[in-house]
Amino acid sequence: MFKKILIANRGEIACRVAATAKRLGIQTVAVYSDADAQAKHVAACDEAVHIGGNAPKDSYLRWERILDAAQQTGAQAIHPGYGFLSENEDFANACAQAGLAFIGPPASAIRAMGLKAESKQLMEKAGVPLVPGYHGTDQNPELLQSEADRIGYPALIKASAGGGGKVMRLVEKREDFAAALASCQREAINSFGNDAVLIEKYVQRPRHIEIQVFGDTQGNVVYLFERDCSVQRNHQKLVEITPSPWAGITPELRERLKEYSRMLVREVGYYSLATVEFLVTPQGEPYLIEVNTRLQVEHGITESRYGVDLVEEQIAVAFGAKLRLTEENTKPSHFAMQVRINCEDPQNNFAPNSGLITRYVSPGGPGVRIDSNLSAGYEFPPNYDSAGSLLIAYGRDWQKVLGIMDRALGEYVIGGIKTTIPFFRQVIKHALFRKGGINTNFIADHPELMVYTDLAPEGERLSR
Repeated sequence: MFKKILIANRGEIACRVAATAKRLGIQTVAVYSDADAQAKHVAACDEAVHIGGNAPKDSYLRWERILDAAQQTGAQAIHPGYGFLSENEDFANACAQAGLAFIGPPASAIRAMGLKAESKQLMEKAGVPLVPGYHGTDQNPELLQSEADRIGYPALIKASAGGGGKVMRLVEKREDFAAALASCQREAINSFGNDAVLIEKYVQRPRHIEIQVFGDTQGNVVYLFERDCSVQRNHQKLVEITPSPWAGITPELRERLKEYSRMLVREVGYYSLATVEFLVTPQGEPYLIEVNTRLQVEHGITESRYGVDLVEEQIAVAFGAKLRLTEENTKPSHFAMQVRINCEDPQNNFAPNSGLITRYVSPGGPGVRIDSNLSAGYEFPPNYDSAGSLLIAYGRDWQKVLGIMDRALGEYVIGGIKTTIPFFRQVIKHALFRKGGINTNFIADHPELMVYTDLAPEGERLSR
């Protein structure tokens, strides 16, 4: 096994990877920007290397500095986490050339599936149904406009190299297309270093269902079935659930989604983690939307459902070990739900909120897990996304999970800045949500979720 790995990321995912490495007896190296000198992930690792300024392009996207840090500290492998360089083919290649193991798929798989447009072309050949759209390499603005006109409005412009619901623009009418395209391309360059986009028809009120796939270098593959990520705002996931509480997820549909995922793995010869994401219409028809060749933010609910450590398996597979997970030894024993505790103001269109955290009280007890980068006295920076912590509740059935999550949210105290905690307390009490009646328009369709004053525990005020 590796003796030392570098974690090329920040925030709660860097802390999460460090925790597994520590349990396995593997030393860890953190990298950090100016803004993150006092961040929790720096303290969580055995060593830390400063790699640049606050902006991601000056630090966390500067892979040559990250490789230098790995070599200077004697790291043998690099875990990219999610976001930043996790789906960057050039970075994966550079790791290999530097003699460093990349804890993820091979660069060839990232090239084949990591770019949305590339993966869609591959899946189209394999017979997997796709959302109608344009996935070509010609990025001439006039061509993109004509393709959007052909597909029809509303349409989505999506960064081809993106992920996590980031860098998307919904275009309601033709005259708004050019400005939305330019904005999307600028953001894509800043976030991923690639301004290529694809155009898709906007599917009305679907469910967002994804399949977790894990393979090794010996050709073994396990499918850990679905997560329901339908509760979103601005195309970004806020709540993730496994298994889906929607009655429309039938055994037959699960098998179809598994077969489509199997086609993908067979085509590419994939190993490590991958997530195959679908939109499912109210009539139960699935369309592939993207393949993420990395650890997902919502991986924790799969771990809680199956009692596994996906990061541990990632590390082992990168070392060349056989995948220990099989469909025979990974029987689900729980329901699980995750809410993303973001430092945002839900009552102000989820505007990011930064500043000093004056008090931090974490919930606990049976069925509760938290992956967090927050603590009292931490100055939450404005330079990155608003992710703060991931709160997971798990139990024997859906109703049990709802009760655990309600308790955990009521105990969770983050003082000094606004967060999504009060909003989620509204969500889990909503009658339709409790029945599993969710789709990607759930938040937009229920403005009453934004109507609250103070849902803090007695004597406390959350997110103030």
